[in-house]
Amino acid sequence: MEHPLFSLSKKIDLRKLEYKKDNVSVTIAPSTYGLPTIFDKDVLLYCGSLLMDQINQGNIPPKTLRISSHDLLVATNRPTNGKGYELLRNALDRLRGASIKTNIKTNKREVTRAFGLIESYEIIESSKVKNRMIRLEITLSDWFYNSILGKEVLTINRDYFRLAKPLERRVYEIARKHCGKSEEWKISLDKLKDKTGSTSSLPKFRYFIKQIEKTNHLPDYTIFLSNNDIVNFSLRQDFVNIEEVPAISRKTIEQGRRITEVAGTGWSFDELHSQFSMQLLKGFKPDNANGAFINFIKKKVAERPK
Repeated sequence: MEHPLFSLSKKIDLRKLEYKKDNVSVTIAPSTYGLPTIFDKDVLLYCGSLLMDQINQGNIPPKTLRISSHDLLVATNRPTNGKGYELLRNALDRLRGASIKTNIKTNKREVTRAFGLIESYEIIESSKVKNRMIRLEITLSDWFYNSILGKEVLTINRDYFRLAKPLERRVYEIARKHCGKSEEWKISLDKLKDKTGSTSSLPKFRYFIKQIEKTNHLPDYTIFLSNNDIVNFSLRQDFVNIEEVPAISRKTIEQGRRITEVAGTGWSFDELHSQFSMQLLKGFKPDNANGAFINFIKKKVAERPK
């Protein structure tokens, strides 16, 4: 989260990025597909969560994962239609194609080498009728795999995947790393711009930060830009450690989506999901999170939104 390895652009980004700080250097060279974007990072976050589940159960996870493409799309709040699968394939190509050279320490080992964020991927099952990948095999790079084994990756709020703007995601990551569970953290606007990897001018970046302040929907944190260009991050009062939030299964999420669509009363499933998530983040702890979620959906879609 410290180094801006991912592009904030939604267009093909062919820049070569180089960063140096203290004794750490990072160089990212894109393939013809362009630099990996901050939305492509969702694939790594999902894979990392699967690895951490195994580690927390006392197992040593494999570096090669066989996963359901549909489950990945649902977990990262992506569309599960043909476009969603196409975007996932593009993300995999960028993650596989980018070359990163760094001497960052992972799991207490300093290694200077070049690698891709994922070593390889393979579509091991696909649907010829809908032209969609069903099952996917991803082999992670040694660098990313070692960082997971060393538990050097911070957990993030699930609502991170609902942030639609690249800069919002990057600002949240920075807040998660530096503010964490502290009540407050401050940084100058120009330093924050450097940390995000934004290519905007400082005045334009200032405008974007003010917009994030205005919308005020970053998970876990609020921000305030002072007149002397100091960005203040504050922990939300209703912050709950993500590990303490009851999990909703992917199967239940899809069930809730179907109920919402069939009801046809005008509700957006994403809005309902967000409303229920906020209740959990504010401390609501039902005995059965999956059952409570479905009951919440059924109650909401029984009438049209006001």
